[in-house]
Amino acid sequence: MDHSEPLTDTAAVQRRDWVTRRAKTLSLLTLDTASWCAGFLLAAWARYEFGITPRQCAAALGAALVCTVVHAGLEQVRATAYGRHPIGSVGEARDLGITVVLAAAVVLAALLPMTVRPTPASVPVLGGAVALLLMGGGRIVYRWRRDREARPAHSSDRALVYGVDAASERLVRVLLGDPAGGYLPVGLLDDDPDKQGLRLAGLRVLGGREQLTQAVHRTRASTVIFSINGSDAELMRDVRSRTLQAGAAFKVLPPVRELLDRPVTANAVRDLQLTDLLGRAQRIAELAVERNGLAGRRVLVTGAGGSIGSELCRQIARCDPGELMMLDRDESALHALQLSLHGRALLDGPELILADIRDADGIARIIAGRQPDIVFHAAALKHLTLLQRHPGEAVKTNVQGTLNVLEACRDVAEFVNISTDKAANPVSVLGYSKRITERLTAHYANRYAGAFLSVRFGNVLSSRGSVLTAFQAQVRAGLPITVTHPDVTRYFMTVQEAVHLVLQAAVVGRGGEALVLDMGEPVRIAEVAQRLAAEAPQPTEIVFTGLRPGEKLHEDLFGTDEIDSRPLHPLISHVRVPALNPVELAGLDPYSDPDELTKRLAACCEDDSARLGDGPAPISALPSPR
Repeated sequence: MDHSEPLTDTAAVQRRDWVTRRAKTLSLLTLDTASWCAGFLLAAWARYEFGITPRQCAAALGAALVCTVVHAGLEQVRATAYGRHPIGSVGEARDLGITVVLAAAVVLAALLPMTVRPTPASVPVLGGAVALLLMGGGRIVYRWRRDREARPAHSSDRALVYGVDAASERLVRVLLGDPAGGYLPVGLLDDDPDKQGLRLAGLRVLGGREQLTQAVHRTRASTVIFSINGSDAELMRDVRSRTLQAGAAFKVLPPVRELLDRPVTANAVRDLQLTDLLGRAQRIAELAVERNGLAGRRVLVTGAGGSIGSELCRQIARCDPGELMMLDRDESALHALQLSLHGRALLDGPELILADIRDADGIARIIAGRQPDIVFHAAALKHLTLLQRHPGEAVKTNVQGTLNVLEACRDVAEFVNISTDKAANPVSVLGYSKRITERLTAHYANRYAGAFLSVRFGNVLSSRGSVLTAFQAQVRAGLPITVTHPDVTRYFMTVQEAVHLVLQAAVVGRGGEALVLDMGEPVRIAEVAQRLAAEAPQPTEIVFTGLRPGEKLHEDLFGTDEIDSRPLHPLISHVRVPALNPVELAGLDPYSDPDELTKRLAACCEDDSARLGDGPAPISALPSPR
């Protein structure tokens, strides 16, 4: 096969790049030389009261050329030692000023000791100042022409950006410098009176939301991009309503917390999501997570293929762990997880562990063999209504499965059990089973040397099987949105908040506790349904079906006897959990009558320390599957 042509093409490209860089360097050198000469001539001309002789002119030019040589040498040394800044940038302007001052100082230092000076000592001072202005002006013109050539085409969508902050500033500059970005910023909007009339990257703040319609018509904007970090949902809904009334499209720049791992680009601008309009401010930005606690450590995540488990694995992978082990019984979920982490899914890596937490012997062998330092236990059955009908499955997975994992983790330094707000004052099989896992975790916190604790979540937005996901599926199918009760409320949190809390728990949690994130005010599910119906492309009905067995009208974050204590962080509550000895679970037969089994689960949630005791118990305390 003849490879000569590709090699020739590569060499041609490299030579073309070299010629381009060489031409740019020569252009800058020419500009700087001309600036020094012009600056020294003007300074000398002014010094001699605009009556300069040819000899004085030659002396000034000679001093200018000396400054040029010193300047070029200093530039080369600085570029070799510290690198270059982009032409026309603030960094280059700072370095250019320092270099000009040093070059002028060298010539001035050479002139001062002379009795008869070829050119006045004031010429390097005044000439250097003039030269700096000329050099800076030339670079500004170059930067302006380059930015103008890189501006999006006139066919791009003309866009107003609502909100003036750090993220929107980066967005505007990126859009103005990206010909393929698809958006051409034409103005800014902000309600802050102090920002009225402000100019950013050449764009002016044209007013606030009250002036939005007028600004859309004046600039012929077809899109409004909403970009305010940490804004409330009410403001977003109001701006969106005004935008649609003005006949423009409404887009959103995600909050900075969603952009931490990638730069702000035109692709970051997205359509509005219902999660943006839920009416609760996220608390994730206020949670400072110490990720160094995971660096270099061996971490195991059970239920790694689920909504929480997969996001947890993605976040942990960025913390440089010694080894990340991802365990799940769903092979398809593991396939999707590996694809999201590495962009490939060959299923051939040791980090993927196909296992079921119901298998006590298998789990024990895996943990003994892989020896994790930290275990995040996210594996569980979570659908309330199904578990209400099949309590035996809750026993086998949520209770027995957790007990299997706990028993195998005797040498683990940290164990974080993921629970739910339904474990506080539980009335459902799901709530009973998760409350039992909290109490079992507290028992092993007393039994083992590691820190064993639990974390309570509210409803995680857009997780598999969440109410929001169900509502969106109903709308797409053209079906009515089904809500259990007009007044039912739930606590919501994003998956980012949930994972933040889990990672924080591994740092600040203490053995035997349950950590609860301050999730703000509960959200009325009917209002969520109404907002989603308003976004639907076709008229959508809302049907109320009534509360199902095991459902509460309003969820609790804390049990009746629990105290909301926040000793380490104002947004994280620490709740003491009474221990439950596994011996007391001997009566939980997963194959017994469902109603009787439900009553037994409820009884196991009652705190009766005198009856329970807290001594060691074997894993065989629960009946073995038949």
